[in-house]
Amino acid sequence: MGVSVATNSGSRRRGRGRRANLKPMSEINVTPFVDVILCLLIIFMVAAPLMTVGVPIDLPDTAAEALPSEEEEPLTVTLAPDGTVMIQTTAVAPEEMINRLQAIAAERASSRIFLRADGAIPYEDVMRIMGALNAGGFREIGLVTDSGGPRLDGGGE
Repeated sequence: MGVSVATNSGSRRRGRGRRANLKPMSEINVTPFVDVILCLLIIFMVAAPLMTVGVPIDLPDTAAEALPSEEEEPLTVTLAPDGTVMIQTTAVAPEEMINRLQAIAAERASSRIFLRADGAIPYEDVMRIMGALNAGGFREIGLVTDSGGPRLDGGGE
């Protein structure tokens, strides 16, 4: 795609006019590209918090540090207030939980799993689920909590 502009170089006129100064434009206009990228950035910033596991529970507060992130998508088991156990967003019957976890563990490179339990769930029920996670092949169990909770040294909140 070539553009050529003919000039009359043999002319002796002083006021050549505007056509004689026309040259082909060689720059790329990036303004529309930047507009699209900024729109996509805003869309992803709004949508990213909505992509978390969506079982509504009331997590307990703690002052513990967060675990370092890993390359695999984290596997999450949720213990809902009504006692329902969910792997990611799928409800699982207690009797088939260990078999399902063993099948999932065979496909994953990491033995890390995150346990989300409502704060009103009895400690015994949480420990029973942790035992099932261990029997299912997951040795690194992270308990998910909300940060900013009370500390034993009197600080916090």
